[in-house]
Amino acid sequence: MDKLPAKTGWVWIKEGFALFRKQPAEISTLFLGYSFLMAALNIIPLLGQLLLLILVPVFAIVFMQACINIEQGKRIYPNLLLVGFQSPALKKLMLLGCLYPLAAIAAVGASALIDGGVFWMAMTGHTPEPKDVQDANLALLAMLFAAAVYTPAAMAFWYAAPLIAWQKMGVLKAIFYSFFAVLREMRAFTVYGLAWVVIGFLLPAFFGALILLLAGNISVAIMVLMPLTIVLSAVMYCSFYPTYTHVFGKPEADLPDSPD
Repeated sequence: MDKLPAKTGWVWIKEGFALFRKQPAEISTLFLGYSFLMAALNIIPLLGQLLLLILVPVFAIVFMQACINIEQGKRIYPNLLLVGFQSPALKKLMLLGCLYPLAAIAAVGASALIDGGVFWMAMTGHTPEPKDVQDANLALLAMLFAAAVYTPAAMAFWYAAPLIAWQKMGVLKAIFYSFFAVLREMRAFTVYGLAWVVIGFLLPAFFGALILLLAGNISVAIMVLMPLTIVLSAVMYCSFYPTYTHVFGKPEADLPDSPD
């Protein structure tokens, strides 16, 4: 198989928008349900934050399955949020999820090499002493370094969940294949990532500033940006599916049907 051209990264986003347009209300409701569950878990001290990361692969499969349903002309319902928990690969998905916090801890911990642990303290809920926060540029460098350290893990996790669920791979094998698949298609992923920075961050920030300037009321800006943020987030989740199908092809079989 030849490497995908760089422009494929933009194609993934367009296909994500196309999937979203077929059932916009249903996908948005699914995303809101997912967001509500994540917010509820976040209320639980410490354990909730860990569960947020551990369950990422389980819920990633939910949105992949939603895209399959859209392609097959099936209606999406909120109870699709449970479909990942019905997968025969649930234990493997949970095991994969346990690697997420370990990778995040390692990346944030590595930032101490740059700023002496200031970023680590901030991320773990401790307020750094004013004397420790001396250089804003150093703090930014520490965050960028942590992101760079986490990047190989992100590459290894990107395809791991669907490879486990759909191709019945073990956790380590799925991580291996995911890492090298992303590495192989790095040009497309670079375009994909940069495009989402523009679409998902810069444009909303620009429109938010423009609305605030024209209306002079932050509440109006929030009212406009909130639905836009929900839509863009839902489209982003939809775009994950074509990143898989363009590399590994359509899944041969979908997951168990969502409960009635």
